[in-house]
Amino acid sequence: MNKLCADIGYRSLIKYGEQLCGDHVDVIGQGEDTSTIVLADGLGSGVKASILSTLTSRIISTMVAEGLPIEDCVETIAATLPVCSERQVAYSTFTIIRLIDNREAEIIEYDNPAVILLRDGKNCEFPKTALSIGGKTIYKSRIPLRENDIFVAMSDGCIHAGVGMELNFGWERGDIIEFLETLYDVGFTAKTLTTILLDECYKLYGGQPGDDTTACVVRIRRREPMNLLFGPPANRDDCNKMLSLFFSKEGKHIICGGTTSSIAAEYLHKRVVPKLDYLDPEVPPIAEIEGVDLVTEGVITINKVLSYAKDYLEDNESYTQWSYKKDGASQIARLLFEEATDINFYVGRAINPAHQNPSLPINFSIKMQLVSELSDCLRRMGKRIKVSYF
Repeated sequence: MNKLCADIGYRSLIKYGEQLCGDHVDVIGQGEDTSTIVLADGLGSGVKASILSTLTSRIISTMVAEGLPIEDCVETIAATLPVCSERQVAYSTFTIIRLIDNREAEIIEYDNPAVILLRDGKNCEFPKTALSIGGKTIYKSRIPLRENDIFVAMSDGCIHAGVGMELNFGWERGDIIEFLETLYDVGFTAKTLTTILLDECYKLYGGQPGDDTTACVVRIRRREPMNLLFGPPANRDDCNKMLSLFFSKEGKHIICGGTTSSIAAEYLHKRVVPKLDYLDPEVPPIAEIEGVDLVTEGVITINKVLSYAKDYLEDNESYTQWSYKKDGASQIARLLFEEATDINFYVGRAINPAHQNPSLPINFSIKMQLVSELSDCLRRMGKRIKVSYF
């Protein structure tokens, strides 16, 4: 199996005064290791641009994912979308990044800012072939992938940031490259890199974006397995089976829950050493067990992680909290969101007597719902998820 995988993150700023974004990003997976990413920038702004970019990205991503040639895709776009009466342009600009078996990237560009490739911490210019399709010049490239490659696709709102305000000629491509090079070695996720890039654009626009602004980052990385144990099994006789499976798996090991950690410590013949520091008033303290990477409280901590996961999939504003805090929820967020690519959940179905108090808003169904929602969020982040119940 190919040891490389793609971490994909994107985000948009809406033009000041508009309700809808005129840019659109679609990601379509084809199996586990092949995916197609399309960033489309609709003509103008507002509702019309939003419709144009959405149709463009949906049509292209679906056709490319089905293996149809780019010539057919562009001709279909030209024939499908209405022609602008003023500019006589039939479709939006677009950038396509197709990852093939996570070994090779095929990049196709039409009138969007050129894709940036950071390799070994520096900008890497890659060869392009010019194609003439329907009177339009399309640029096509094929690049073998390497671990830690970072691809950045943008709409022109990024390079227009600061025009006539902070900067005379906007935030030019070279300036963006220099900015991104300083972040290369930090190890940020694709979504966090996108957030940092657009936060800078927002500042240059003075908080009032003059154009729809979208960035999409693709980070090529090695697969990293992670294992999380949450709750004791319904049948006490299954403890050894669950724990032996859990600890036999490759990767780091996280244990959530007081009873669960006690059972794990007994299995390992180690002690649970509680930490009494309340690093966050909303999150119970962590503990330590020799041989386990992280030990936390259960339901309250996982619920906090879920709130971070939902925010991560939206505006990612809370990354400034979980990216550096040392409470249990923040540590789990860093491990699952940033480090892990393949996550194995081991979920015990035992009903905790402490949760049966009518005055507590916690019950068995809520615990299962937390696992279901968190798993769904992680899948949407591009993680491979396996959930085993005991």
